[in-house]
Amino acid sequence: MRTEIQYCVDAKGNKTSVIVPYQDWEKLNNRYKLLQKKVRLLDGIQDAVKEVKEARKSGKKLQTLSEFINESRG
Repeated sequence: MRTEIQYCVDAKGNKTSVIVPYQDWEKLNNRYKLLQKKVRLLDGIQDAVKEVKEARKSGKKLQTLSEFINESRG
């Protein structure tokens, strides 16, 4: 990425916004979207691990992968 970043400041000299070249913004925005997807996936895995641990403690029977796949086909 280029480093043609500009900062806007208020009357006190505090940075209030940033101006970046559009191509850089597109790259950053695409990277951000990919990272959001990764976070959602990892959160889902974390939730699933918690659910399995809780089910094991309580003796609850969980759906197998085969059952899940067959359910989604039908």
